[in-house]
Amino acid sequence: MDRLWLAVVAGVLQGVFEWLPISSEGNIAIYLTAVEGLSPSAATEFALFLHAGTALAATVYYRGEIGALLRTLPSWRPSAPGATPDLTFLGVATLASGVVGIAAYATLEELFPALAGGAFIVLVGLLLVATGVLQRLADARLGDRQEPTLFDAVLVGVLQGLAILPGISRSGTTVSALLLRGYDAQASFRLSFLLSIPAATGAGLLVLVDGVPTLSPATAAVAIAVSAVVGYLTIDALLRVVARVAFWAVCLGLGGIAVVGGALTML
Repeated sequence: MDRLWLAVVAGVLQGVFEWLPISSEGNIAIYLTAVEGLSPSAATEFALFLHAGTALAATVYYRGEIGALLRTLPSWRPSAPGATPDLTFLGVATLASGVVGIAAYATLEELFPALAGGAFIVLVGLLLVATGVLQRLADARLGDRQEPTLFDAVLVGVLQGLAILPGISRSGTTVSALLLRGYDAQASFRLSFLLSIPAATGAGLLVLVDGVPTLSPATAAVAIAVSAVVGYLTIDALLRVVARVAFWAVCLGLGGIAVVGGALTML
């Protein structure tokens, strides 16, 4: 995969889709398999690898808040008076994400041989539909919960780990879970996006362990750079769009199209 233009297109898609609850990995994987002809395993690896770029964008965007959290780290204790609940939430949720994500990725690798062509697209479509249903359940839920609990951290961490599967939206599932737990929209998006930084970095590193065989060094560098720049430039605007658009319907629509299209290729 030495076509640098493909790295630019994929990087732009990742930079935009990552902030929308419609599964950036799933939609990019569908594009790479259906349009570019990549295998399901190569498409998923490439889509996961691109998360390193948007992790960099989110780190720069939230640099002030991250710096404040890191300054409390030397004296942090879970039960200490005045302990930062956000830091506990991020730590526990990241640990849960890592355990579940590695297990889900290993399972996915075992399934790749059986997911040739249309079967893979159908699977991604079904997971997109499931994401849309979850978002719809949380769409009208408003709450006033202020501080994340240990249960919230484990719940959101497990869901984020499962989002390594293409078609499951990381932001969509984690934000929906927080809304259902009683947090308002602003707090839900803030916690979800902070949690995306270690998760997206870990996803990129997890793929690197396998060597990203479909990417040349030049292609990898261009893809990461483009996804980082586009992600940083669009995060603020897209967060405002999320508050106005029913993305559960987008997930249902995209998922339905993927299921039908994938099924037709299998006939």
